[in-house]
Amino acid sequence: MPDTGTDIDIVERPSALLRPRGSNQVGMRQFNERVVLQALRVHTSLPKADLARLTGLSAQTIGLITARLEDDGLIVKQSRVRGRIGQPSVPLALNPDGAFAIGVKLGRRGAEWLLIDFAARVREHHAIRYEFPDAAALLPVIAEHIHRLRDGLGPLAARNVGAGLAAPFQLGGWHRTLGLSKAQSDEWNQMDLLAEVRARTDVPVGFARDTVAACVAELVTGRGHDLKSFLYIFVDTFVGGGLVINSHLHTGAHGNAGALASIPMRTEKPSEGLSTQVVAEASLWELEQRLRAEGLDATAAYDDRALEAPFAAATQAWLGSASRALAHAIVSSTAVLDLADVVMDGSMSRALLDALLVQTRTALAQCNWEGLWAPQLHGGRAGAQACALGGAMLPLHANFAPDHDVFLKAG
Repeated sequence: MPDTGTDIDIVERPSALLRPRGSNQVGMRQFNERVVLQALRVHTSLPKADLARLTGLSAQTIGLITARLEDDGLIVKQSRVRGRIGQPSVPLALNPDGAFAIGVKLGRRGAEWLLIDFAARVREHHAIRYEFPDAAALLPVIAEHIHRLRDGLGPLAARNVGAGLAAPFQLGGWHRTLGLSKAQSDEWNQMDLLAEVRARTDVPVGFARDTVAACVAELVTGRGHDLKSFLYIFVDTFVGGGLVINSHLHTGAHGNAGALASIPMRTEKPSEGLSTQVVAEASLWELEQRLRAEGLDATAAYDDRALEAPFAAATQAWLGSASRALAHAIVSSTAVLDLADVVMDGSMSRALLDALLVQTRTALAQCNWEGLWAPQLHGGRAGAQACALGGAMLPLHANFAPDHDVFLKAG
């Protein structure tokens, strides 16, 4: 995909049933509505008095805003809660059927689609696998699945606010590693993927780099509720990541912050040529190669079989080398960023991720931390669907969050 100078492209085109909300262009009232919705998204449910306290808006303004949002079907009243003193309060919460969005992950080994509701719960999920995507065959399928998920909502289809596409920065990158021809690589790298998808559907579509989308999902639905700043690592066919500082997603000058795959593993020597990179050891592609070398099904790298016989021996060998490479990437990143926390997730089984976390923590303990403070390594909560889930967050954010520049949390 041509470099547009950013790895997030969001289109705001709300459904006719959903009034536009909260940008400087549509006025302070709509912006305040978005602030209220964001507070409810972060805190799940709140009475009006707490909404006023958290947002700094007056009780009268909160009353007007919540009445309007309830009329629009975006929030609902919950059962009364009796406190220690005073009258019982009535918590307000997002209406799950208030809006919907579609997430699409386009990867090197597979594609997936999911539908989320306004509370960010996954309602439906579809996935396909392939050796490497053929553009002519896959592009129509992307649009077909988007339409199927939207139309499956029936009367609520008009409340779908769009789709978010998550894909690698260069889908055809590392083509020699993948055993692809230059023509196969160039087909994807020279394509305006977002434009191609938009041309095939009437659903508004935005774009985010796949690991940035996964980071967004973790920020909004996972560890982002507890951690203000963290380095995010997502181990997929290749490995990548994202960067969150003060609850804001940072993408860098070229939209490529968190490109951990390209960190060199050793200092280059002219006689040795280019150094190897983290991607050569800490990726599921490398596990695939180890399984193939043993005559085993390489797709086991992505499911529960990886830790079972006869796959376990190759997987254990991969865990050793991958954990050391990831520890190297974390130390290198810590020296520059001085972050206290690292979050790691991936498109593998939870059991394999847990094993990778254990071995990476062991490798980190064996690193030289002189002059540095070692961060704490956490497992991600968004899971294997993080890329598609983050993609689906794009249109919800564009239409209902108060800040277009970042995926933020209420204070």
